Amino acid sequence: MKKFIEFMDRPDIRKKTRWILIAILIGLVLIDPFMEKHPVFAVEKLPAFYAIYGFLSCALIVAVSKIIGKLWLQKREDYYD
Repeated sequence: MKKFIEFMDRPDIRKKTRWILIAILIGLVLIDPFMEKHPVFAVEKLPAFYAIYGFLSCALIVAVSKIIGKLWLQKREDYYD
């Protein structure tokens, strides 16, 4: 496992992996209009709706987590004094 982690940590491999993943995501968005859908709501008919919805949902989770961490979970610096 250590050799695999060292292999994946090489800058050239990280760059290739990133481009492969981006190509896969773009490919999935491009084939979306050709797939048969059974939408319940009208907004689901939009191309790449689920990709956009997933991205915005993830961004919202991160933003809310940061706000909760700052306001509620984080303690003062002198908390243990």
